[in-house]
Amino acid sequence: MKRQQSGFTLVEIAIVLVIIGLLIGGVLKGQEIITNARVVNIENSFNGISAAIFSYQDRYRALPGDDAKANIRFPAFASASGTVIGSGNGIIEGQFKSTTDTDESRLFWLHLRNAGLVPGAVSPSDLNSFEQPTNPYGGKIGVSSDPTVASTKPANITGMYVGFAVIPGKIAQILETRADDTVPDTGSVQALKNSDDSAVTTKYDPLEIYDVFLTL
Repeated sequence: MKRQQSGFTLVEIAIVLVIIGLLIGGVLKGQEIITNARVVNIENSFNGISAAIFSYQDRYRALPGDDAKANIRFPAFASASGTVIGSGNGIIEGQFKSTTDTDESRLFWLHLRNAGLVPGAVSPSDLNSFEQPTNPYGGKIGVSSDPTVASTKPANITGMYVGFAVIPGKIAQILETRADDTVPDTGSVQALKNSDDSAVTTKYDPLEIYDVFLTL
């Protein structure tokens, strides 16, 4: 009596391979959707911050963070014991990812929140009122126009910019391609290596982490 052989038929193997292919394709498509959503989130953050700055200027004839009369504009500042006003010199001073509350790049967020232009705590006694928001990769989003902080901004950046810290190389390249000239040290989108603030002069490395700067 012949023993019946068991195993997979070619049809069964083909079906399994198709299912595996569909699963892999679904995962890759899902990752692409997440990546695109994060890129759009960064772009929308930049556009929203730009609009908030222009609205503040239109309303108060001053730059948020640099506003020398902020203490008489906002009720939450009435009993403030620390620095809540800027110098009024037309420059947002301090590093974009500063941790010093007296820097105008931190006062920037305090002023915008008290003007109701971005969400967040408004009382100077609440340290969160000075804190920069974060991007989808957990890095700070900050604003500066200080020409003296050369070590923490690209050498070719001038004027005001929005900085996004801790951005993966793949995302930095997408942002650069969608908005600028694909060169990381020229134009309206530039970058530094996040690890040591060194210049990026040739191309983005997908395995590197960057601070990306978008000019206003």
